[in-house]
Amino acid sequence: MTAPRLDRDAPGRPTAPPVRIVHLGVGNFHRAHQAWYTAHAADADGWGIAGFTGRRPDAAEALGPQDGLYTLIVRGPDGDAFELVGSLAAVHPAADHAALLDYLRRPEVAVVTLTVTEAGYLRGADGRLDLERAEVQADLETLRTDAGAAVTTVPGRLVAGLAARRAAGAGPLTVLSCDNLPENGAATAAVVGDLARALDPGLADWIAAEIDFATSMVDRITPATTAEDVDLVARSQGWTDAAPVPTEPFAEWVVAGRFPAGRPDWAGAGVALVDDVTPYEQRKLWLLNGSHSLLAYAASQRGHRTIDAAIADPVARGWVETYWDEAVGHLSLPGDQVSAYRAALLDRFGNPRVRHQLAQIAADGSLKLAVRIVPVTRAERAAGRLPTGCSTALAGWVRHLQGHGVPVTDPNADRAQEAASAADPRAAVHGVLATLADDLAADEAFVDLVVARLDALTA
Repeated sequence: MTAPRLDRDAPGRPTAPPVRIVHLGVGNFHRAHQAWYTAHAADADGWGIAGFTGRRPDAAEALGPQDGLYTLIVRGPDGDAFELVGSLAAVHPAADHAALLDYLRRPEVAVVTLTVTEAGYLRGADGRLDLERAEVQADLETLRTDAGAAVTTVPGRLVAGLAARRAAGAGPLTVLSCDNLPENGAATAAVVGDLARALDPGLADWIAAEIDFATSMVDRITPATTAEDVDLVARSQGWTDAAPVPTEPFAEWVVAGRFPAGRPDWAGAGVALVDDVTPYEQRKLWLLNGSHSLLAYAASQRGHRTIDAAIADPVARGWVETYWDEAVGHLSLPGDQVSAYRAALLDRFGNPRVRHQLAQIAADGSLKLAVRIVPVTRAERAAGRLPTGCSTALAGWVRHLQGHGVPVTDPNADRAQEAASAADPRAAVHGVLATLADDLAADEAFVDLVVARLDALTA
């Protein structure tokens, strides 16, 4: 007998809260993190989320018939815990541009959150919006012709929504990035401001005066959903959920912002509200995300396919420990906090029930490595040291681009893949580094070290 489809009609199910948050990029991570924290706020019944999908409409197609409800599967080392999360009040495909504009015209909508990945910001090498990109130019032309017409980029959707809010006189709000970017609030403000100024300087000035671009650090390992997860929920919970979310027990969210239109009681749900996110952001980007990238590229050369298998390999764990030894010297948090975080990461990585796929982590390396590995490399070279751990991660990426380990999924890596195809190993390393960081490509001693690490990966 098939279990009934999950919805809000059954007795005891949570009712949909009124929409006061709009989220761009509804995927597993958002549902394991921001939506979960919002559901745990003391005032959760007053803070519903209207979510919009990213590149694909799958989440809207799965969650729409479920009234936004979904099952969180918390994978502890000793078993699973299940939670029904009801903070998503509505889920729309990205193409439903009219709905986005409608929400942002409402004064009661106070926060826009983002999980659109590093790629979604469309930044150039200088960190500003790449105004020459074809899709950015297309959005500009569309908005110049018809302010209400559908646009496709994340900066375009935000600018269109904020223009609609300004025209409606709906007042200020907060845009809160939850992506793994350094100073993600400033990064969001830059790309939105650049597009707005190219469209209408008056709009850009209004955004600068009225919109709070908050910064956050987010942390919760969340793998992709499998058919086994769907079957498990049906068997154990008695309902059919087309989009359950597996995740780990650990969760952390650190936020800095003004929130002029209000926010949920996230602090009561465990969110740290601080003046400066940077120390926490660096700890997470360099220790967790940096070692994730290292394992995705280097440990996959040894046949591993998941984080738990990779960290159980003494050689791969040694690479991670070496990299961490390099990174921790450049963190500003107290040493005991860093040591505790590092020890916790080993436990989290070793959880065999999470099974975080290296292929998932490896995607978009051309963007991720620039904020995960390159800063530590530069700091080590400035201190006069040759960082073996950093070079192992970058050598792994070169091998990855050459077709070894997990498949390449990176639409921005064409130049890097072409460079990696050079027959001479030193030329390949130099060419790949030149696509990532000119200063590292010009550092002959570091190039030599990465070349040497190529051999170590297959030893």
